[in-house]
Amino acid sequence: MERKALFFDVDGTLLSEITHKIPDSALEALAASRRAGNLVFINSGRTYAFLGDIEAMVECDGLLCGCGTCVVEHGVVIFQNRIGRERGLQIRKAMVGYGFDGILESTERLVVRKERSWITAMNQLRDGVMGRSVLSDELWEDETLEFDKFCVFADNNSDRDGFFRFLSPDIDVIDRGNDFYECVPAGFTKATAIAWVLKHYGIEKGNAYVFGDSSNDLAMFEYAKNAVLMGCHDKVLEPFATFVTKTVEDDGIAWAMQKLGLV
Repeated sequence: MERKALFFDVDGTLLSEITHKIPDSALEALAASRRAGNLVFINSGRTYAFLGDIEAMVECDGLLCGCGTCVVEHGVVIFQNRIGRERGLQIRKAMVGYGFDGILESTERLVVRKERSWITAMNQLRDGVMGRSVLSDELWEDETLEFDKFCVFADNNSDRDGFFRFLSPDIDVIDRGNDFYECVPAGFTKATAIAWVLKHYGIEKGNAYVFGDSSNDLAMFEYAKNAVLMGCHDKVLEPFATFVTKTVEDDGIAWAMQKLGLV
């Protein structure tokens, strides 16, 4: 049997957004697939700084982080793209100027403004991460700061057209719904990271399997020949799914892997 490469989104795919846990059945299925000779990768919109808990829980061969902007193999960064210092400063000023607030995401840390936000959802995210060593509110004004990607929140006063037009030359914007937007350097997606990994390991595209549920998984669903869609999902992925499984909480990962012969 030819070796397969399996790529898993985190939130809503491996990790339940209800229980905030990875089902034991999924952990066992991933471990069994690796014992069978397959490779297992996390492929997340989260940057490496925010994947420490997942890395500790999941036996895997590498992490594809920040929507394709970084690849980590056994704790070592083997590929990375960053937003330059000058552009990063421009983005921070424009973000607030156009009425947005957000979080800067890098391999090392997450960065927010010192001030509490006028946007409730931003404060909720901040409070959820606060206390973890990866979050800093000291570095927003640091002119030497580099980051991999960023996310922004909007409200009724945000100038979406103006800000997104400002970003458009080199930043792609993914609408995650509920006035939340994920912003990634153009040319980098979960799919470009998969292509890089397949070439790195010498695995054919037909032997790659992707598992996802949300709109930031669209690129890898469009790319892969084997695309497993979680039971609870964003409908934008449906035209590209080759297999629809159960929800995370109903052991959807393990069930799909058994049906597809990956364990």
